[in-house]
Amino acid sequence: MKRREFVKSLASAGVLSAVGVGQAGAAAAAPGSVKASLRDRFFGCIVGCHLGSAMGAPVEGWPFERIEKEHGLLERLLPYEHYRNGWKREPGTTEDGVERQKLMITAIIEKKDRVTAEDVRSIWLRDIKPESAGMVSEPFEAVLLAMAKSGIPARDLGRYCDYAGLVSMARSCHPIGLINAGDVPNAIADVFEVGQLYQTSNSRGLKWAAVTAAAIAAATNPGATAESVITAILEQCDAKVANEIKTGLKRTAECRDVRELRKAFDSLYSGAGVPYAFSYANEVVTKAVCIFRMVNGNLKQALVAGINMGRDTDCVTAIAAGISGALDGAGSVPEEWIRQVDYATSLNRYTNSQRTLRQTSDGLYEAFRSRLNKAKAYAERMLSHES
Repeated sequence: MKRREFVKSLASAGVLSAVGVGQAGAAAAAPGSVKASLRDRFFGCIVGCHLGSAMGAPVEGWPFERIEKEHGLLERLLPYEHYRNGWKREPGTTEDGVERQKLMITAIIEKKDRVTAEDVRSIWLRDIKPESAGMVSEPFEAVLLAMAKSGIPARDLGRYCDYAGLVSMARSCHPIGLINAGDVPNAIADVFEVGQLYQTSNSRGLKWAAVTAAAIAAATNPGATAESVITAILEQCDAKVANEIKTGLKRTAECRDVRELRKAFDSLYSGAGVPYAFSYANEVVTKAVCIFRMVNGNLKQALVAGINMGRDTDCVTAIAAGISGALDGAGSVPEEWIRQVDYATSLNRYTNSQRTLRQTSDGLYEAFRSRLNKAKAYAERMLSHES
């Protein structure tokens, strides 16, 4: 590739066009919102993921029939307990998936750029609290942390996880999509880089995680729609993954609400009897993409649909709502839900970060702006040879 073509490819990939450098917060229209600026979309993505985790956690693992019987259509934050450890969590408390995500977020905010597995491992070693084990993390994560402390290469850590197909990375990698806003190929590449902390580079788990990051990167493009996001997924992610998503989209094409959607999937995904039976990435991500399509990227509707799906409700909702928020912003979500998540975070002594949702999203947005400015300066410098 010639030098001029290479530099111009930065723009065609979306790196320079996702937001105009020198025009911070330039607005772009999105379904369900009047004008969702890029900053709004970053906030919507983080709000969607964290609210989805907090709202879905109390009914995680439940069949949808139990949710219906006890709550009807659930539309509120509830207290809950996990791991049978006696900790009664305040409504709005997030869980292990968000803890995983916060470590990536911190690495990105501090570096102000894309990150590697080694970058994130260094944050693990510094910020994970010893008392968090068994409180806000899964047992396999304690094994990975012990291996991380041994000094082996960060890219080798995922080899020591028994669960190569789990949703661990797919439900946590939203910040990878955001730092690569508008740049789907690099969002996918970074999932396979950072994801090696949890799973091997050729694992099904990371192939499915690429969908989450690709969708978020695509959703932040100017003029993005639910249709354009799904097109990006199907065209740029693994072919087998895309085929399973196509099957899910076809199966649910006529579904108009979550009650219809969950019945459509009931006979397709019904695994039980093995560890994390309802948390395999193919099931969770496929459901999330179908929710996103059904609600046309509306954040509040994605939240309500996800938490009422049954099975891995927190992960499904974190993905569906995170993608929706990246397209729609957070304008459809009640402000009191956001305040309650921030309040619950302030009470959580086990979490690795007590940043508010706004502090989190703005930190990521400023990191993206820094990346964009560096790309602009590089492009201008190299293109000056051609003038």
